[in-house]
Order: sequence, then C-alpha cells, then structure tokens
Amino acid sequence: MPAGDPQRNSAESSEEEIVRLRRAVEELSVLNELARSIGASLDSQQVMQTIIHRSLHAIHAEQGVITLVDKGPGTETTTLVRTQVSTSEQPQFHLAQALVGWMYLNKKPLLLSDPQRDERFRGTHFDESIRCLLCVPMMVKSELIGVLTIYNKKASGGFTEDDQRLLAIIAAQSAQVVENARLSEEERVLQKMKAELRLAAQIQLDLLPKDCPRLSGYDIAAKTIPAEQVGGDYFDFVCSHQDRLVLCLGDVSGKGLPAALLMANLQATLRGQAMLTPVPRECLLRANRLLYNATSPEKFATLFYAVLEPDSGRFCYSNAGHERPVLLKKNQEVRFLGTGGLPLGMLEDWAYEDECEHLHPGDVMVIYSDGIGETVGASGEQFGPERALEIIKSSAQLSAGELVETILSAVRKYAANPTQSDDMTLVVVKRLE
Repeated sequence: MPAGDPQRNSAESSEEEIVRLRRAVEELSVLNELARSIGASLDSQQVMQTIIHRSLHAIHAEQGVITLVDKGPGTETTTLVRTQVSTSEQPQFHLAQALVGWMYLNKKPLLLSDPQRDERFRGTHFDESIRCLLCVPMMVKSELIGVLTIYNKKASGGFTEDDQRLLAIIAAQSAQVVENARLSEEERVLQKMKAELRLAAQIQLDLLPKDCPRLSGYDIAAKTIPAEQVGGDYFDFVCSHQDRLVLCLGDVSGKGLPAALLMANLQATLRGQAMLTPVPRECLLRANRLLYNATSPEKFATLFYAVLEPDSGRFCYSNAGHERPVLLKKNQEVRFLGTGGLPLGMLEDWAYEDECEHLHPGDVMVIYSDGIGETVGASGEQFGPERALEIIKSSAQLSAGELVETILSAVRKYAANPTQSDDMTLVVVKRLE
C-alpha cells in the first residue's frame, strides 16, 4: 500500500486509538481497584502502603514512598509520616528535602530522568542507584499534605508522560483518603488522651482530703481549682505525733498531667515524712533529698509546711520557696510566714529553717498558691499579696469557708482574662474566740 494511502493512515490511526483506549481502560481499572481497596480503611499506614503497591504495579517501578508533610509557622517543612514499599533489593530511598521544598513551591508533578545531573537540584545528594524518579503532589483543598514518589522504572527508557499523568491522578484521588485516615487516627489518640486526663483528674481528686479537719475551737477550710483538668497545686492535712495536725500547701512546677504526677509523688513523700518527725525543717530536708533524686533537674516544688498543736495554738512551720502565708492577729497585726529555704528539688542538700508562732483566739492564717497573687488584671499588674491582705483584713470576721470564696471571687473579678492561667489553691485556718 503506497505511502500516504488513506486506508493505511486510517489503520494506523485505529491502532493508536485502540492502544489509547486500552491504556485508558487499564488506568480506570487501576483507579477503581485502588478506590475499593482504600475507601473503607481508617488505618493511614495500610492506606498508604496500598497506594504505593498499586502505583508500583501500574507503572512498573522498583520502589515507592509516601511522605506526609506539615508546614510550620516559618518556612521549614516537617515530615509527619514516611511509608515505603520496595519490590527490589535496593536500599530504601528517602525523599530529599529539596524535593519537598520544590513541591511546596510548584505543586505539580516532577520527573527526573537523571537525578544526579539535573541542574534544578545541583548540590542535592541522590543515591547512585536511583536512575530516575517520578514525584507527584498530594493535595487537599489546595494545600500540600504529602508527596508520592516512585523510583526506577523496571523497563528501559525511564518514566513516561503517561506514567506521570497516571501517578498524578492516583495521588489526587487518594490524598483525601490518606488525610481522613490520618485525622481519624489523631482524633482517636486525642480521645484516648482525654479519657486518661479524666481518669488522672479523678485520681488526683481522690488524693486530696475529702473533708477539712474538725478541731474543737478551730474553723478550717480549703479549696483548689486547677487551671487544666489536672494541676500541680496540692494541699493536705495529716494527723501526726501526739494529736498534732500537719497543714501543707504545695505548688509543683508546670501544669497539667506532668505536674499532677509530681504532685502525687510529693504528697506520698510528705505523708511518709510527717509520720517520722514532728520537726518541719527535718521533714523538708528529707523530702527535698527524695524529690531531688527522683525527678529531672527542671522539676521542683514550693511548699508551706506547718505542724499545729491544737490545744495551745502553737505551730511550727517551714516555707520552701512558697508564697508567704498571712497570719492576721486579732488586733490586726500582720505577720508573713517566710522562714524556710529553697523550693524542694532544686539542690540536694539544703538546710531548711523553721520558726514557731501561735494562733490565739480570733487569729486567722491564710495559705495560698501563686495562682492567686500572680493573676494579672486589666492594668497589667498582678493581684499581689497587698490586695490579698486587704481582702483578708476586711473579711476576717467571715467563716473560713466564706473567706476562701471571698478571696477567689475577688481574684476572678480582678483577672483581665476569664481563662484561668494557673492553679489556685487556698487553705484558711481560724481559731475561734
């Protein structure tokens, strides 16, 4: 048949059309099987491995990897997940950071037929066994959430434009499924964490005294309000030697679950020490050593620790770096209880001091954590010990429980931010007239 013959041209055109249609059918089959394989799964690793396996089979490549990425506040990208599948004995390849950056800028497929010599990535190290690679973006709502990359075409000649087009379609259709699976996993982790926090909060609540001591001639009240579900503030009452009552209020560094765990450790330590000695400085010295050796360097706790003899009203105390409690005498004389030393856990050996005072009829002692004094008002100033003292003086005639609520109410009213930023704890001890 002569060249240019209409029949020959028509036959060649028909063959090309058949090849094109056959390839289109194969691509549709690949996409349909992929959709069925990953559509119902919420396991991101399983979903990504399926995508890579199907991609390698459809494009006849040796190795593939999906890298999920996140964009931080700056310009640096962070790898969230990397999943890899290989059909060869080659070492596993890792997507170069330069390729991720290129994808963020261009958000389109990238074919490198000779990576080591490609001028666009001069200075980027590629493994010598990488002959060619095909990289396509995984987009969700115009945002890059990952990169699908395949390496080394099994057949000679490298990847083709048809390979690039098919891989881009696979990435486009599977990106949302991958993102949904990842978000579902994050949600499950979050729900588990919330459940654990609720349990931790209940455990912490159970560790605190259920009721305040009822001593003849005394009115005692206490309350703690954590800034988060669990907190680092702690108060306790322990009956020790010869009917003495140990009163303590502590504040461990940090907030949330780590602070709550340290608080539980501190409580157990102090209860054990309270049974061994009635002398505050000795108790704090031993507790300090235990806490120092059981925690990391950045962990510490402030603590006010007092031992009260109810019959006489005499109490001895030691203050380990805590807010100075207020002792308001009946005649309005004020004493701040600051004798003691450094917070617990800062230095292994510290000689704590203690001092003795008296609670006479009509006297009131108010112990509080720094969440009270450090609350910031609209002017930018902290609530401070002066405002706390004014309220204590003006409300000293109230019951212990009413005084606790009056102080807390004043702090909430003063705060510029309605969201509590730190744990708040109060213990009030009044000796009745």
